Amino acid sequence: MPEISSIALPDFAAGAVNLASARLGAKGVAVSDEFFAPLERMLNDVPAEFDPNLYDDNGKYMDGWESRRKRVPGHDWAIVRLAMPGRVFGFDVDTRFFTGNYPPFASIEVAHVEAGDPTDATVWTEVLAKSPLGPSAQHFFTNADTSKVWTHLRLHIYPDGGVARLRVYGAAHFDWSKVAADQEIDLAYVFHGAKSLAWSDAHYGHPDKTLEPGRGNNMGDGWETKRRRGPGHDWAIIRLGHAGEINRVLIDTHFYKGNYPDTCELLGAYLPEAGDVFSDAEIAASESWKPIVARQKMQMDAEHFYEGEQVARIGPVTHVRIAMHPDGGIMRLRLLGKKA
Repeated sequence: MPEISSIALPDFAAGAVNLASARLGAKGVAVSDEFFAPLERMLNDVPAEFDPNLYDDNGKYMDGWESRRKRVPGHDWAIVRLAMPGRVFGFDVDTRFFTGNYPPFASIEVAHVEAGDPTDATVWTEVLAKSPLGPSAQHFFTNADTSKVWTHLRLHIYPDGGVARLRVYGAAHFDWSKVAADQEIDLAYVFHGAKSLAWSDAHYGHPDKTLEPGRGNNMGDGWETKRRRGPGHDWAIIRLGHAGEINRVLIDTHFYKGNYPDTCELLGAYLPEAGDVFSDAEIAASESWKPIVARQKMQMDAEHFYEGEQVARIGPVTHVRIAMHPDGGIMRLRLLGKKA
């Protein structure tokens, strides 16, 4: 079977985070049937793959969730706990490599559960009516109401079959009203609503990974660019979870030893009206944003802390530009400050 390439993402995915990301903590909590392939595979972050020669005890190995052929009334379903509570902009129901075993239709419901997982008493809200699916393709659906916050999702497939990947594009919900004015908090944390909006290169790892929890498990858990063979340097523009004043900065090159940046710098700007897509002109203008941390020498596999006079007090910022000279990898970026 030939490789299936991804198609361009719709507008609702711009500036959004995948709330169904296993890497961020999304979990399958209930399923009607997963005989051929477990639900957990459907939440994997990497694109689905296909090996025509790979089989397991139940048959052909498929990279996704697949139920058996239904011989009784009804249809199959799966419940997913989202990685974080969030507002949902749209979905990608991806059936790639499922050709004779894809579900002809799907629908989606969502719920908000204050604690734990859904019960029989949980109220579900349909956000995608029963819609047709095709073989080995990405299917994008827009969510009309993006104002409500959800914690769980229930995917229905009719009557049975397989889904390679489910992406739930949205925005992390974090109640900033509960953060005190003098409380220090990470303004660049994905669970606080931070997101990478533009970058020069993400060959080995996406800059979103620098905003994730922990220090990372290996070199694949950070942002790493390919080797730069020409002029210039690599960079990423990040929208903070909330406008704020940055007091302390951490740039972590954990696991990057022969591929850490030679130097890094951090710039910032207050752009409350900026959209989630930056034009070429806006990207060029970001090179002139105000310096927060001047260009600093990096070391391999190390945490680099900056505070006090090392961090320029430029007032509130909504966006930062982290630059690596000339290229390399950053595992995590922490921007500790106070909300504005």
